[in-house]
Amino acid sequence: MSIITKKDIIDRIRSGSLAFKPNLDQFQLQEHSADLRLGFTFMIPKMWHMTPGGRESLDITHFDKRNHEYFEVVELEQGQHFDLLPQEYILVSTLEAIKMPRDLMGILYPRSSTNRKGLSLDLTGIIDAGYDGQLILPIRNNTRSQAIRLFPGERLCQVVFEELKTEVEPRQSKYHQKDIIEGVQMEKKDEVDLLTKGDIKTLKEKYKVE
Repeated sequence: MSIITKKDIIDRIRSGSLAFKPNLDQFQLQEHSADLRLGFTFMIPKMWHMTPGGRESLDITHFDKRNHEYFEVVELEQGQHFDLLPQEYILVSTLEAIKMPRDLMGILYPRSSTNRKGLSLDLTGIIDAGYDGQLILPIRNNTRSQAIRLFPGERLCQVVFEELKTEVEPRQSKYHQKDIIEGVQMEKKDEVDLLTKGDIKTLKEKYKVE
């Protein structure tokens, strides 16, 4: 396997073999990776539920990520943010849905700026060849006293693409072709100004990849 570079990523996007929706912008393309942005869906694990026997805790042996009974789902609107409380663990969606070709796999890594803010991004590590859909990421606030403010549109993680020697038959993930039901570090002032205002449309139009 070999890692593809920025030029290869752009060539594949132009050919249609690799696709992002919404499209990547200039801030997201790195020399040998692409950053993914935080989406608008936040899933907060519930601690208990009512059963015929009474109030029961939701323990890990009964935890089913596909069942919304186990989550409080928060869908933010444009311009809103999400305060992640100290030691709180949640699931979030990526802004982008990604369509992978059959000869390419992705490896996910946290951005260093994400870690420096005290966020732990527990990634499964792999985007399968042939996958089509949004990604869902588990994150935790590792601080003991400070909330971390999350903004939809913030760059959260990065994906490195590796070419496979032969094409593979894609495995059907439970998130395949389905929608998933940032404290910002001031790295790019214009980008941060736009995303904190919730103006992702302008960000995408102004900084589209040519």
